[in-house]
Amino acid sequence: MIKVVDVFAGPGGLGEGFSRLQGGPDIGRVFDVALSIEKEGHAFDTLLLRKFYWQFPKGAPASYYDHLRGVLNRAELFALHSEEAAQAQEKCWHATLGPDGEAADKVRARIDEVTKDRDNWVLIGGPPCQAYSLVGRSRNRGNPTYDPKLDSRQTLYVEYLQILAEHRPAVFVMENVKGLLSAKLEKTSIFERILTDLANPGAAIRREERSTRRTRKGGYRIYSLVDGKLFDGKGLRSAVVRSEDYGVPQARHRVILLGVRDDIPATPRILQPQPAINVQQVIGSLPKIRSGLNKKPDQPDNWKHCVQSQSASRWTRHGTKELQAEIRRSMKRIAVPRAGRGGEFVASELTADRLQEWLLDRKIGGACNHSSRGHMPADLHRYFYAACYAKVFGRSPGLEQFPEDLLPHHRSVRRAIKSGGHFSDRFRVQLADRPSTTIVSHISKDGHYYIHPDPVQCRSLTVREAARLQTFPDNYLFTGPRTAQYVQVGNAVPPFLANQIAAVVFDLLVRAGALD
Repeated sequence: MIKVVDVFAGPGGLGEGFSRLQGGPDIGRVFDVALSIEKEGHAFDTLLLRKFYWQFPKGAPASYYDHLRGVLNRAELFALHSEEAAQAQEKCWHATLGPDGEAADKVRARIDEVTKDRDNWVLIGGPPCQAYSLVGRSRNRGNPTYDPKLDSRQTLYVEYLQILAEHRPAVFVMENVKGLLSAKLEKTSIFERILTDLANPGAAIRREERSTRRTRKGGYRIYSLVDGKLFDGKGLRSAVVRSEDYGVPQARHRVILLGVRDDIPATPRILQPQPAINVQQVIGSLPKIRSGLNKKPDQPDNWKHCVQSQSASRWTRHGTKELQAEIRRSMKRIAVPRAGRGGEFVASELTADRLQEWLLDRKIGGACNHSSRGHMPADLHRYFYAACYAKVFGRSPGLEQFPEDLLPHHRSVRRAIKSGGHFSDRFRVQLADRPSTTIVSHISKDGHYYIHPDPVQCRSLTVREAARLQTFPDNYLFTGPRTAQYVQVGNAVPPFLANQIAAVVFDLLVRAGALD
């Protein structure tokens, strides 16, 4: 198998896509993600468990599914399969890259160990992206002590360059946020500088005054996965891959660069567009659950009464006749679901209208990571109203569409309504008949931007629903507290998209005759 090194791996979205690529019935899996490096503890634990899953060529054992169902804990599972657990631990490294992280010699030795002097392996991953994001840059401008030159997140891609310069993998895949295209550092375009550096990583390392003792000669050609063109400083928008165009049920737009070593005599093909998939087609069949209730005793009857108690208030008579009728219909349908608030495992026979082969695993017997959050009563009413509004009008309401009774009591709300600014859509329903909006790590903070389209459930998305929109298979367990699980899902590359990128890379290496 072709070796892959995954840096800044997160919970393993890119690596999952490469791991699942099949070369054909007589070939089987073609990529071995031999080393994944991640510094965040909960993401690393998720990554380690998934690496354990991949140590069973004929499929995970029954005990793995017992772990998903909560019958076995991690220690018990690994004790039953100590050899596979040890192999997984060898392929995962809980480490920090960068100035405050592991020594360069140690990083170099670990990569040398897994690539074993092979020339034709693949590097994947992307540096942490918070400082590049549009929201992140806006937040930083409001911080008088912020100095971009001292923000390691702005320059962590240099660690990526060091690997390219010293190890010369045949191909690399680098992912980052779209805000990278407009980000600047000391009035210089970060993206154009990154393109120049990736094309000649050795020169970039010298400029950064890094050690060049192990630097090898040569560079890379950087291609667009969208139109197949070489980046030459123009047409940079083709660096952005729109996930919804490639069968991912989410409008996630990210910069993804494909680098090909300059001695590889082939040009990569492009990603092939696929039919759009909507929210309902991937999460509509998951077990129905209710939201939690904050500020009051969270009992099922209390929850039902809390939602239905608004039936006589003025806001249920707000808006058009069609909206009023939908509110009345949905209010009558409010009932406590059999699965309650869900849980870390909810027994059920799972289905999906689309991506069945990709998402489903009949051995699980239910849904993992499918528990609801608690919400204040006022937010329950806002979620219910917003979901009804979306069903009628096919769009999520802005604050100006909310009845007065449901508006939050914040001065910023009045400013947002008056200006029609960015935060006027602070309560956003994920529309059932369209791909979702981008799942980002902020989903861990609150559910206002991720309201479930079914008003009867009256809640925000669960981790499993977010994971399905990100195309993580159902047998992919996210570990740690629920907040950490949301962060992991939001920061990941959709595995289904990564799988298509892996196919492009494999095809390139085959046509170039570059397989060791």
